[in-house]
Amino acid sequence: MTPREDSAIADDDVPTGKAPAKLTVIGHPGTVRINVQGAFIVDDEPTTPNGTVLNDLDRDHLDRDHLDSSHHTKDIRLPNHRAVVSHMAIDIGGSLAKLVYFVPESSSSPELGGRLSFMKVETERIDSCIEFMRRLRRAHEASNGGTPGDLCVMATGGGAFKYYEEIKEALGIEVLREEEMECLIIGLDFFINEIPNEVFTYSEDDPMHFVESREPIYPYLLVNIGSGVSMVKVSGPRQFQRVGGTAMGGGTLWGLLSLLTGARNFDEMLRMSDHGDNTAVDMLVGDIYGTDYLKIGLKSTTIASSFGKVYKMKRQAEREAEDHGGLSNGDRFRERDDGDGPVMFRPEDISRSLLYAISNNIGQIAYLHAEKHGLEHIYFGGSFIGGHRQTMHTLSYAVNFWSKGEKQAYFLRHEGYLGAVGAFLKRQPLNWGRRNSTDALHPLSRATSKGQ
Repeated sequence: MTPREDSAIADDDVPTGKAPAKLTVIGHPGTVRINVQGAFIVDDEPTTPNGTVLNDLDRDHLDRDHLDSSHHTKDIRLPNHRAVVSHMAIDIGGSLAKLVYFVPESSSSPELGGRLSFMKVETERIDSCIEFMRRLRRAHEASNGGTPGDLCVMATGGGAFKYYEEIKEALGIEVLREEEMECLIIGLDFFINEIPNEVFTYSEDDPMHFVESREPIYPYLLVNIGSGVSMVKVSGPRQFQRVGGTAMGGGTLWGLLSLLTGARNFDEMLRMSDHGDNTAVDMLVGDIYGTDYLKIGLKSTTIASSFGKVYKMKRQAEREAEDHGGLSNGDRFRERDDGDGPVMFRPEDISRSLLYAISNNIGQIAYLHAEKHGLEHIYFGGSFIGGHRQTMHTLSYAVNFWSKGEKQAYFLRHEGYLGAVGAFLKRQPLNWGRRNSTDALHPLSRATSKGQ
């Protein structure tokens, strides 16, 4: 990929007798100009490589079942950033906590630059995340000869308030709480403007078609899908308004599938849906009409009613069970393909059906808000998506179907980290980015953090 060549660089050039090294003296903990020149996503490594610093961190102390290992954990290399970064950022939602932190490529060779690393943990395991942050703090102090006061945590999301005292006491460092919606917009603007091969469109023919930042990027609609869903109209770098949302989001899917299947975590639920057949539980247009309903533009495969077949099949199975015994009213049934008696509804089929139901609902609501506010471009973010192809296909299809192709759905490779990255960037000074994507952050950061 081609690095971007017109990004901002660090302020101070210190001669070494060879190539100039770019170093920055930090006047306030965490205040540093991030050099994004040549930034790119590291696609050829699954996680941050083990260097001197990371040997001190040792990620393996966390249960891998609760870590994110899918595509959007790819690190972002900052090959030209040589300054010390004295802060980390965390976005704590109702279901997941997302952490962003900077790691030098080598503690002894700052000229190699560094990278932003990403990690998520289920919020119920916040203690594990805090322990990891404690190890980050110790590694930072060992590498830079600093004290706990030289490091700070930028926190956003509801958990920034709920777990504020716990984080502050455990780490013994300053914790600054930042406004959630603002962080989401800052993070999204950063990814759109600064990181190549980050934003893409999705279709079955071209699953990941990367798009360049358009000029101007505003206005647009951000649909952030976490435990719930927020829809935010963004008119400019500092102009945004939450125009709607829905309580049926990732938490809804997670909760219902926890009740209906044996899945233990969200990623497992998504994997189950990959192997499911929603037509085993959903009522289709073809089930009602026996064919397409082309007069109103509906194919026979269109879902007419999510879980619409379940009641009829369940009642039939229960009647057969009453005649033959052995099955209880709480069991999940569906008819065998060969017609030879009832069987349990498969968890995979339930997972796909519910995923479609939630995603279709979000996609249609997103279209309605975009239509109401005259917005053509819709960005979908949040950990609910998780790079999952069925989710992206459903959201993209819904936007395209209802808008008759007039509106475009966009996705991001780091879609779950918009808030955390936004909080991380709240420590930046003025006009630091390639396109000044975080204009006026520094003064607002101080105002927002005052008294916290």
